[in-house]
Amino acid sequence: MKVKKFYRTQREVAAVINEIVDEYWVDNLTDKELKEKIIMIYKNNQRKIKKNDDFTTILKQQCGKNRLTVVANIINKS
Repeated sequence: MKVKKFYRTQREVAAVINEIVDEYWVDNLTDKELKEKIIMIYKNNQRKIKKNDDFTTILKQQCGKNRLTVVANIINKS
């Protein structure tokens, strides 16, 4: 799975987050790899992920609660 540093749209960010978390859930990624990828994406695309301290509407619709819970836990601990 190839992960870029920068994404053009919120939908692209959502799609890659879905892919990363799904790979983790089927044991294709370790905890460390998951954390590294999510943090890298978040640091380089913050404006596409959060607005007013909440996930953007597009991300909520595309990713769902379970995936965003995983992402929030990683972001808040970093």
